[in-house]
Amino acid sequence: MATILLVEDIEMNRDMLSRRLERRGYTVLCALDGQQGLDMTRAERPDLVLMDMSLPVMDGWEATRRIKADPDLKGIPVIALTAHAMSADEQRAREAGCDDFDTKPVEFARLLQKIQAHLPPKPSA
Repeated sequence: MATILLVEDIEMNRDMLSRRLERRGYTVLCALDGQQGLDMTRAERPDLVLMDMSLPVMDGWEATRRIKADPDLKGIPVIALTAHAMSADEQRAREAGCDDFDTKPVEFARLLQKIQAHLPPKPSA
């Protein structure tokens, strides 16, 4: 199954999302701020990144820009997670390089569909 890097500074959100994703069979790595998210993306090469946009140290906008500027990482899909649900916020996320956008509080079924849309199909047994 795929590895997802969850970049989220709020423990309750991180715990809830990581547990639900793990129950679906994903391997979940967690980063607590944008710099750690960037470093872990470089080191671990996850299949997908769920990026909170409001993060300490380095915000999700900048972390995503740096991921997408790196030729070795730019192919990793990044889904923005933010409480800012205005269309301008989605546009800003896309301009930063995010491949998709989802709002908080997270509606898990909707987020799962977006995750699955950005991951390669599972090989047949």
